[in-house]
Amino acid sequence: MTQAPAAPKAARRRHDREIIALAVPAFGALVAEPLFVLADSAIVGRLGTAQLAGLGVASALLTTAVSIFVFLAYATTGVVARRVGAGDLQSAIRQGMDGIWLALLLGAAVIAVVLPTAPALVDLFGASETAAPYAITYLRISSLGIPAMLVVLAATGVLRGLQDTKTPLYVAIGGFVANAVLNVGLVYGADLGIAGSAWGTVIAQCGMAAVYLFVVVRGAKQHGASLRPDAAGIRACAQAGAPLLVRTLSLRAILMIATAVAARLGDSDIAAHQIVLSLWSLLAFALDAIAIAGQAIIGRYLGAGDRDGARAVCRRMVQWGIASGVVLGLLVVLARPLFIPLFTSDATVQDTALPALVVVALAQPICGIVFVLDGVLMGAGDGPYLAWAMIVTLAVFTPVALLVPTFGGGLTALWGAMTLMMAVRMVTLWLRSRSGRWIVTGATR
Repeated sequence: MTQAPAAPKAARRRHDREIIALAVPAFGALVAEPLFVLADSAIVGRLGTAQLAGLGVASALLTTAVSIFVFLAYATTGVVARRVGAGDLQSAIRQGMDGIWLALLLGAAVIAVVLPTAPALVDLFGASETAAPYAITYLRISSLGIPAMLVVLAATGVLRGLQDTKTPLYVAIGGFVANAVLNVGLVYGADLGIAGSAWGTVIAQCGMAAVYLFVVVRGAKQHGASLRPDAAGIRACAQAGAPLLVRTLSLRAILMIATAVAARLGDSDIAAHQIVLSLWSLLAFALDAIAIAGQAIIGRYLGAGDRDGARAVCRRMVQWGIASGVVLGLLVVLARPLFIPLFTSDATVQDTALPALVVVALAQPICGIVFVLDGVLMGAGDGPYLAWAMIVTLAVFTPVALLVPTFGGGLTALWGAMTLMMAVRMVTLWLRSRSGRWIVTGATR
C-alpha cells in the first residue's frame, strides 16, 4: 500500500529527465539564432544609418523567407522520432535525408525568386532611397546562403528526432562565433562594407550546414542508409510539411495584422508594440524549447507503440508548460521597470507598454499550454489538424483585432486580442489532445 505511488513518481522523474535533457540544449540553440542578426546589426551599425536601415529591411525579408520553411525542422523531427521509437534507425536517417534534399530544392527555388526580384521586394518594404541600395546588396548576397539555412533547419529536425539537441546547440554557438569573426574581418579588415557582412553570414551558414551534413552522413553510413535523393520520400516530406506551412503562414498573418493595427494606433503605440513583441518572442523561445522536447519524445513513444507512455508524457509536459508560464509571467511583472528603459527613454512609450506587458504576463500560463500541445501534436504528425486549428484562430482573431482602433483601449486592448488568440489555440489543441485521435502508433502515421 505505501509503495503504490512509487511507480507514478518514478515515471514523472523519468519524464522530467527526458524533458530537461532535450529542452535545455534546445533553448540554448534557439537563443543563439537571433544573435546572428544582433551581431550583424552591431557591426553594420558602425558603417552608418543608411547601411543599418538597409540591413534591417533585408534581414526582415530573409527572416520571413526562412521562417516560412520552419516546417522542415518540425515535420522531420516527428517522422524521424517515430522510426527511432520503432527501432529502425536506418529508415529514420533515410527519412531525414529526404528532408535535407527537400531543403536544398526549396533553397534553390528561393534563390531563383529573390535574385531577380530583390529591388522590388526592398521597395515593397518601403526602404528609403539611401537605404535601398544597401538592402538590395545584402539581400542578394545573403540569399545565396538560404539553401544552407534550410539544410540547417532540416538537419536540426533529424537530430532532434534522434533525441539529440546538444549537437544543434554546439553548431549554433560555433556558427555565431564564426559569423561575428567573419563579419568584422570582411566588413572592416577587407573593407567590403555591408557586402562583407552578407558574405560573412553566408559563409557561417554554409559552415553550419556542412557540419550538420557531416554528422548526418556519418550516421547514414553507420546504419546503411542511402544518401541518394528519393522522389517518393521527398514528396512524402513535402506532403507532411504542407499542413505545417499553412499553420506557419496563418501565424505570420496574425503577427502582421497585430503590427498593422498597432501602427494605426499611433507612433507611441507602434513603438511600444515592438518592445512588447520583442519580449513576447523571447518568452516564446523558452516555451518552444519544451515543445521541441515534446516533438521528439512523443514521436518516439508513438513509434514504439506505447500509447500509455505518450499520454503520460503529454500530461507531464503540460504541467511543465503551465509551471514555466507562471514563472515567466512573474518575471515579466517584476522586470517591467528594468526591461522597458533598455529600449526607450520616451515616457509616453513606456507608459503605453507597461499595461500591455501585464497582459502578456497574465497570458504566459496559457502560452505554456499552447506551445507544449503544439509540440505534442507535431510530434504525433497531426499536421492537418494543426493547420485547420490555426485557420480557425486567424478567423477569430482578425475581426477582434481590427475593431480595436474603433472601440478604443489602445495597445493594451490589442494585446488582449493577442491573448484571446492564444486562448483559442489552447482550446482547439486541448480538445484534440483530450480526444486521443492524435495517438496513432507505428513507424509511420
